Amino acid sequence: MLFIGTPFELNRIMIIRIIVMIAIILFFWLALRKRSMIPGRAQSLAEMGLDLVRVNIAEDLLGKKDGRRFLPLLTTIFFLVLVMNITGIVPAMNIAGTSLIGLPLILAVVAYVTFIYAGVKKHPATFFKNALFPPGVPWPLYIIVTPIEFVSTFVLRPVTLTLRLLMNMIVGHLLLVLFFLATSFFFFEADGLFKLFGIGTFAFGIVFTLFEVLVAVLQAYVFTLLTTVYIQLALADEH
Repeated sequence: MLFIGTPFELNRIMIIRIIVMIAIILFFWLALRKRSMIPGRAQSLAEMGLDLVRVNIAEDLLGKKDGRRFLPLLTTIFFLVLVMNITGIVPAMNIAGTSLIGLPLILAVVAYVTFIYAGVKKHPATFFKNALFPPGVPWPLYIIVTPIEFVSTFVLRPVTLTLRLLMNMIVGHLLLVLFFLATSFFFFEADGLFKLFGIGTFAFGIVFTLFEVLVAVLQAYVFTLLTTVYIQLALADEH
């Protein structure tokens, strides 16, 4: 759509991602730049969102010390995924910024690298050993257990993080497109009583739009929660 034919060309979804990034930064800057003991609406909303990640995810799973240590990353992931998901129902955008694999993959890689970093820093000598060779397992069983642990811990985690977010956003987008295209067809092209079907498809479209809001919030929460769980497992004393 912009800078076509140059190395900097932008398609619609890239423009949406840039808009979302600017919107998130601008919102938190405006809401928190002049904090007061009696917060206004914007400050209250920002603090509620930050407390959701800090209290219910970071500190609840990692404790206060490690929770605050990883809080900037977890907060960034949560709000980035949330707002990118919400653009799927915003008029004139109508597609989630996470509905192409690039962004979910990058976030999954960041979560994966953070998980490895946390484990190696906390248990430099034993992290990989205990992850691949769990203590207490009879040594002949390592022939079976070690490949399973390698795949589940170091391969499937970033893959499942990526695909879970991506597929939920793609399916939601396709359902909304299906219902509203059907509504347009029945209202403007169908004949006679077939036009009445448009009422049903329009109603389903509204319902699934509201459902998509719920999915957007849940996927942001789940992605952040799983990232935190992986970090928690890396920091666990058994490593």
